[in-house]
Amino acid sequence: MPDLSHLAAVQESYDRVASAYVERVKTPAELDPLSRGMLDVFAETTRTAGLGPVGDLGCGPGRVTAYLAERNVPAFGIDLSPAMAGLARAAHPDLWFGVGSMTSLPIRDDALGGVLAYYSTHHTPPESLPLLFGEFHRTLAPGGSLMLAGHVGTGQHLRPTEAYGGHPVSYASYLLPPDRIAALLTGAGLALTARLVEEPAEGADRTYATFLARKPVLLRG
Repeated sequence: MPDLSHLAAVQESYDRVASAYVERVKTPAELDPLSRGMLDVFAETTRTAGLGPVGDLGCGPGRVTAYLAERNVPAFGIDLSPAMAGLARAAHPDLWFGVGSMTSLPIRDDALGGVLAYYSTHHTPPESLPLLFGEFHRTLAPGGSLMLAGHVGTGQHLRPTEAYGGHPVSYASYLLPPDRIAALLTGAGLALTARLVEEPAEGADRTYATFLARKPVLLRG
């Protein structure tokens, strides 16, 4: 069983920065057209498939969950941070938000038409990612879709001491190469359908990647 001690640092840090996070992080409407377009592709794919609700895992203040719901996608959110989930409920009272960990989701097998992990997996140590991606596979219905977006790199292990305007944090970030993330997804039984790597914008130092995948439908003879 992987060491899950990092979860306490992630929860405590995001509880501490929750209000500042809302003030500083872009809303979906403020994203660049390419990033917003990938969300729209995922929304259309899950809506037209009609296989079940979409779980926004690591939903933060619920803005992306609401973006999906505005596009007629039945969506709900789960976050490790009670403070983040509370902000999401307050801002979007018509949607459901709960507290939980992606390492052990309170969701039955094959229940979801889609899983969204939007900038929510980079605090997970690489050795624990198979557990997360296994949970994505377990909870997705056959034919269901995954969208994973986040920071990538060359294997950097970052340990910031403050974030979002100087608030103290104790989490770590792991910037893995896109090929390694893709291999871990396929190793969890998911079939990759698209991959987008965005080079850093002028003056920025982060590379971003988006992966689209699906849970294969097993054909019975």
